[in-house]
Amino acid sequence: MSKPGSLVATFVAGQGASLSEATPERALREAGLAASRLEWLAPGVAADACFDGDEIAATRARLQGALAGEPVDVIVQPRDGRRKKLLVADMDSTMIEQECIDELAGVAGIRDRISAITERAMAGELDFEQALKQRVALLKGVTLDDVAAIVARITLTPGARALVQTMRANGAYTALVTGGFTQFTDPVAARIGFDETFANRLEIADRALTGVVFDPVQGRAGKRAALAALRERLSLPREATLAIGDGANDLDMLREAGLGVAFHAKPKVAEAADARIDCADLTALLYAQGYRQEDFAA
Repeated sequence: MSKPGSLVATFVAGQGASLSEATPERALREAGLAASRLEWLAPGVAADACFDGDEIAATRARLQGALAGEPVDVIVQPRDGRRKKLLVADMDSTMIEQECIDELAGVAGIRDRISAITERAMAGELDFEQALKQRVALLKGVTLDDVAAIVARITLTPGARALVQTMRANGAYTALVTGGFTQFTDPVAARIGFDETFANRLEIADRALTGVVFDPVQGRAGKRAALAALRERLSLPREATLAIGDGANDLDMLREAGLGVAFHAKPKVAEAADARIDCADLTALLYAQGYRQEDFAA
């Protein structure tokens, strides 16, 4: 519970949309909040409003209800400690726009079959670890040349480099923590600029996948454990940590963080997270920390 007067709501326009002063002012009024005047972090894109309050979840729900139908995200949190010192991020459909295992399935000619399993696993309908082993077994024979071709066409999520590079420039540590595979995480982390990666390892023989993923499989528990270990290693309080993800296997990691953010996530994940980004790109996480657009790393 926060002290009265200690909350801030950050409003961020969706990609391609514009934020007018009237929209957050109306939302605040409908939510029954007496806020200070808006402080613009980026004209027409993001703005802060500070107000008295101590019920973060209820306040967020009222503001989200007032913004229903608008291409605007809102993050509500304590004003103190909003700038984080550790970022832990999921990779597939979060820091990149693809699901790498589905791309591998496309090479193998079984995309629909594997995508259906992926969708159910990310929605929390299947055990992630078992679903991963099941999918990897179907990929036996995919070659490292096939993997390299997929890596070459991976696209970064808008704002990914700005998020990581800006946080690092301001002293934060960043880690890519994924249920994906080292063949993808290593080049993706290098492109974006992460300090460290945690990922699953595929068995390779004769330059092709054998259909085996090595134990221990990094799933839901592994992601949470990675965040906890990093926090302990860096001697950081929970409040100084930020996690972002989109799938059910990210839920424990999001709950372990000081601020857990569901990014364009499955409904179950979005409902359970501290904050949700449904419309904006990854720079929303910088605005949520109080960074101004001119503070972003090039």
